[in-house]
Amino acid sequence: MSSDQPAPLVEPADLVAAAVLAVPGVRALHGGASGEIGTYLPGRRVAGVRLGADRCSAHVVLDWDADVRQTAEAVRAAVRAVPQAVPEGAAVDVIVEDVVAPAGPRSR
Repeated sequence: MSSDQPAPLVEPADLVAAAVLAVPGVRALHGGASGEIGTYLPGRRVAGVRLGADRCSAHVVLDWDADVRQTAEAVRAAVRAVPQAVPEGAAVDVIVEDVVAPAGPRSR
């Protein structure tokens, strides 16, 4: 079975997004109050990830019970493990945009 659709390109921003979302305690990437935070690619954008020549930023939503400092360090380590996206020595900023309660029934 063949497809006429080309395989999707995996961009460095996609790799960073996947690495960040794999960190325990990270619920989502956050695109900013007006959706302004992201990496713009042809025909799409990767919300919550900004890549630059000497700096990368990941804007995240954390689970309520996640330790903020430990989770931010884990996100930094995960991002630095993507050498195609983050040059050696580049700064990795982790911005916690929101914290969300666990899914499930609410107690009153």
